Amino acid sequence: MFEDNYKHRGLRNKLVKILQKKGIFDARVLAAIGKVPRHVFFDNALLDHAYQDKAFPIGEGQTISQPYTVAFQSEKLEIQPGDKVLEIGTGSGYQACILLEMGATVYTIEYNRKLFETAKSFLPQIGYKPYFFYGDGSKGLPAKAPFDKILVTAGAPVIPNTLTGQLADGGILVIPVGDRER
Repeated sequence: MFEDNYKHRGLRNKLVKILQKKGIFDARVLAAIGKVPRHVFFDNALLDHAYQDKAFPIGEGQTISQPYTVAFQSEKLEIQPGDKVLEIGTGSGYQACILLEMGATVYTIEYNRKLFETAKSFLPQIGYKPYFFYGDGSKGLPAKAPFDKILVTAGAPVIPNTLTGQLADGGILVIPVGDRER
């Protein structure tokens, strides 16, 4: 399957300590970061960089998010076991794995066909099984709504009403908002 050895676990523990120093305090977020093998999402040429607190290319002009960003967004979602979460932008699938480790039921949507197919094939191989959808994430998944939490992994100029309308009462939406100039 994939190798997850003592070195990898040690590097994840170091990463957790870095995130704590940067202000991530949710024990469940840190435990998830400490458990999900980030190195399996990397090409062999970049393997040595897997546990750095940096974003790295995953192809198709996309990146695997910086671990701090994943941890920060996960912390802001205030995930509780059993929460129904919509993730807009599957990308590599790493963020979905973190949410699953925290006990969420994850619905993830990706607009890039190649990234969608790769994540849909790969994540179950490493033991993670979100519900995968291919399509325009800005529309959300109205047929599966309402969601307790919605996470948009890419920036948007404004908060889409289509997404806020799919939140359950008291739900939380985490989305980077603003233009590229700010």
